[in-house]
Amino acid sequence: MNAGVIGIGHFVPEKEVTNLDLEKIMDTSDEWIRTRTGIESRRIAGDDLSTSEMGVKAAKIALEDAGISPEEVGLILVATVTPDYPFPSVATMIQQEIGAKNAAAMDISAACAGFMYGIVTAKQFVESQAYKHVLVVGVEKLSKAVDWEDRNTAVLFGDGAGAVVVSGVSEGRGILAFELGADGSGFQHLYQDKYIHMNGREVFKFAVRQMGESCVNVLEKAGLQKEDVDFLLPHQANIRIMEAARQRLDLPQEKMSVTINKYGNTSSASIPITLMEELNAGKIKEDDLLIMVGFGAGLTWGAIAMRWGR
Repeated sequence: MNAGVIGIGHFVPEKEVTNLDLEKIMDTSDEWIRTRTGIESRRIAGDDLSTSEMGVKAAKIALEDAGISPEEVGLILVATVTPDYPFPSVATMIQQEIGAKNAAAMDISAACAGFMYGIVTAKQFVESQAYKHVLVVGVEKLSKAVDWEDRNTAVLFGDGAGAVVVSGVSEGRGILAFELGADGSGFQHLYQDKYIHMNGREVFKFAVRQMGESCVNVLEKAGLQKEDVDFLLPHQANIRIMEAARQRLDLPQEKMSVTINKYGNTSSASIPITLMEELNAGKIKEDDLLIMVGFGAGLTWGAIAMRWGR
């Protein structure tokens, strides 16, 4: 049995904060942000919208898309570093709200690589036949973790949620290969105490190297070539980092997904949000070979080669 995605959903808050809005509250400019990051705007959740509530909205859409009931979900995995509370987990809160009364539930903390870790974990449970359906949610409310007086980090992040249902799919489809990794020696380059702190130069160097390497590695594991790739879905952290990964795969620009301009860096939510946007736009089709790749604090990283379709 191959594990793959049979349903997907996403949610972003209504409130849009543009670079021009940020110009009014901090020493920055639209040009400075766009040229360095590719970001033009981001969505920000208000005080009345929690991490778990965003996750619930995305999860309900994913279940409907998959055509299964909440009671059929065997496990809920939530990738987040911005939970409502230290405990209980966001996963248990989503379980309650969607009515997945038969599901086990836990959170995964791997920062921006969390969704990759969640998908790979779900794969193990599905392919071992421990659970038939696993709900994986990537959700972040990073706006509550940024120092809005720090222009180096505050301009980068946005809020949102993405969710997928991982289940058995037909032969030749689904997750073909994956890579997960971590380098704890780099933890000090990106961390949060009260606020997010980042050594941008070091994170940039790490991400450019690791994103490209991971893309090549999962292709090799799957026995495929660069020319087999139909679409690249990179973590939406910085357009220059994303471009480096695209160039490593020798892909034309139209084969790489870019949503960072609209949503900023939504951490673990960025890849599922981006995947659904491209599906809605008709850019991803049945049997397309997708490469998903992300990196995050830890330092952590993950990549997946997936043949799209049920």
